[in-house]
Order: sequence, then structure tokens, then C-alpha cells
Amino acid sequence: MRTERSYRYYDVLVGGSVAILLCSNLIGPGKTVLLQLPFVGAVTFAAGNVFFPISYIFGDIFTEVYGFGRARKAIWVGFGSMLFAAIMSTVVLRLPADPREPFNQVLQPALDVAFGNTWRISVASLTAYWAGDLVNSYVLAKMKVVTRGKYLWTRTVGSTIAGQFVDSVIFYPLSFYGLLRSTTLAHVAMSNWLFKVSVEVILTPVTYAIVNALKRSEHADYFDFDTNFSPFTLDE
Repeated sequence: MRTERSYRYYDVLVGGSVAILLCSNLIGPGKTVLLQLPFVGAVTFAAGNVFFPISYIFGDIFTEVYGFGRARKAIWVGFGSMLFAAIMSTVVLRLPADPREPFNQVLQPALDVAFGNTWRISVASLTAYWAGDLVNSYVLAKMKVVTRGKYLWTRTVGSTIAGQFVDSVIFYPLSFYGLLRSTTLAHVAMSNWLFKVSVEVILTPVTYAIVNALKRSEHADYFDFDTNFSPFTLDE
């Protein structure tokens, strides 16, 4: 059983992870990006994918420094925040606009486009985030025990490969099955999975720096030897 203690930066990091999730899910989906990359060519992706992989870096940091239990709690906080944002977006969009205000004639359609996700996308996003992040933290926690805390890069990259794979195979079929051809759906899911994993690999030095600084500051380096890995508890 983990000895209860408080940490200086844990709550701040939870707030930061929630901010990233809300930005990637509320702002990002409203824009599709086309980039011409060297040796790759044209790459198309939702703008939110620029930010969403950072949430996995937060998950790596939580698990590596504070353990799976506190990472799981942060995931549930993020899930609750996304659910609340989705409900509030729906409520605000469905409230009748004042016809006496001319600006509403411009504002309401813009809000519908920017924040009017279908129920399929909202459910898919919530489910994929919850499952993918839990898998990411679980794999990292288990790998840390196996590697005895060495080779951090293998855990951050390996856990992201697993977590983002689960995220992609849940989100894209739930969101777009029946709307896109199967080959197109598979291509979109695979390309976005590779993009997100690439972001994790590129930012590995940043993850190393933050993890090492937090371990020194918090005097924490948790190993999940006897952890209850059930996703349906908030026990630490």
C-alpha cells in the first residue's frame, strides 16, 4: 500500500494536462492541416493532433515519477473535464440565440462549426482517451519494473506505441465507420498513429529533462510492484 504523501507539482501537472486535453479536443478538431514534409510528401491531419500527443507525455511523467495510481487519477480528472466540456458545448449550442442581436446570425453558425461535434465523435474521443491513456500508463509502469528503472526512453516510446494504437483503433472506427471507405479509414488511423508516436520520439529529450527534474525536486521515483491496476478505482 502506498504511503500517503503530498507533492509540490502534481496538482499543477494535472491542471496542465487537462488544459492540453481541452485545447486539443475543443480547438484542434475544427481545422484540418496540410503539410508538405521532406521525404514524406503531403501529410494531412487534424490540428488537435499537434497537441494531443503531449497528453501522453504527461501520462509518462505521472507514471514514471508518481506511479500508476496517481496517473490513473489524473486520467479520470481529464475524462471528467472532457465530458463536462462536451456537455456544456452541447447546452450552449442548443440554447436559442437572441434574434434581436444581429451578431448572433454570424456567431451561431461559427460556433456550430467549431464546437458542434457529433455524438459519435464526442463518445469516440472520450472512450479513446480513457482507454489509450490507461494502456499507456499500464505499459510504462510494467516496463519500469522489468527494466528496474533503466532505459527510460524504451518505456516512454513503448508505452506511447501501445497507448496511441489503442486510441486510434477506438477513435477512428467509432467516429467514421460507415462514412469513410475501409481502406481510407485504415490509412487515416495508421498515419495519425505514426504521427503521434513520432511526436513522442522527437520530444523524448524534453520528457527526460522534466522527469529527472521532478524526481530530484519531489524526491519521488515510484515503482508499481504491488499496485492495483484496475481502471475503476481512484486508490493510489
